[in-house]
Amino acid sequence: MIRWHDAWQDALYGTDGFFVREQPADHFRTSVHASVRFAEAVLVLARSYGLSHVVDLGAGSGELLVALDLIAGDELTLDGVDLRGRPEDLPDRIGWAGVLPDRVEGLLVANELLDDVPCEVVERDTDGAVRVVLVDPATGEETLGDPVGPDALAWLARWWPLDRAGERAEVGSTRDDLWRDAVRRVEHGVAVTIDYGHLRDDRPAFGGLRAYRAGAETDVRPDGTCDVTAPVAVDALADAVDGRVRRQRDVLRDLGVDGTRPPLESARTDPVGYLHALQRASEGAELTAPGGLGDFWWVLTEHP
Repeated sequence: MIRWHDAWQDALYGTDGFFVREQPADHFRTSVHASVRFAEAVLVLARSYGLSHVVDLGAGSGELLVALDLIAGDELTLDGVDLRGRPEDLPDRIGWAGVLPDRVEGLLVANELLDDVPCEVVERDTDGAVRVVLVDPATGEETLGDPVGPDALAWLARWWPLDRAGERAEVGSTRDDLWRDAVRRVEHGVAVTIDYGHLRDDRPAFGGLRAYRAGAETDVRPDGTCDVTAPVAVDALADAVDGRVRRQRDVLRDLGVDGTRPPLESARTDPVGYLHALQRASEGAELTAPGGLGDFWWVLTEHP
């Protein structure tokens, strides 16, 4: 058996890892896939800060960038960053790289990136020690390993205390470090990461590990056949980058996205326009819905 962090890393990003082989859109639906209204909100956000460059970190197949290109045209310079190679059908005017540049001026966006950044998985044992959880990647069988080190203990004490035997956590310092490094590269602009997550007063008692394949939740097993993910400790993340934490539904409503239905009388006076407005209302409702995408968290860091 090996440490969960190492098994998770190999399962997603190893030589034959899940994200090396698979198209993310085939397995899960994000706000980007839900509606072009999400891209419209990103455009409004960039405009509100006077920014003309958008960098999408963890760009997947480039869906957000393609949508921005369609609605913004030459107004924006667009670049994607992802471990995956450049998508074959990506427009030539959209840039692509395997690593984030040292310097970013503009809007840096990471949508559902950090939940796929592997963490150390730990559990408090019956003697009160917090131990690393080991896993067999092929079966998902687990056992407890050595006590965690002082850095992990310090992070847990501040952000995710484990008070009783059997309680588990994902140590989010790997996510904090990755995003802190990304935010430091933004010399003028705004960095925003968007993900599902939790706050200190509402942590899952037994950790948040889950897995998805072909759009459905499946057994959590780091064997490379599924997307292994866990929610983000967003308050710890915000503290690491001096960021503001807000719910997606609140941010998007401020950016002009909601689920308000068009007046019914417009169905008689302008039936085509009514159907278009009704579709946009439905898409806005999905993006802002409590219990769904609207519960996602935005962590925003400004660099004037």
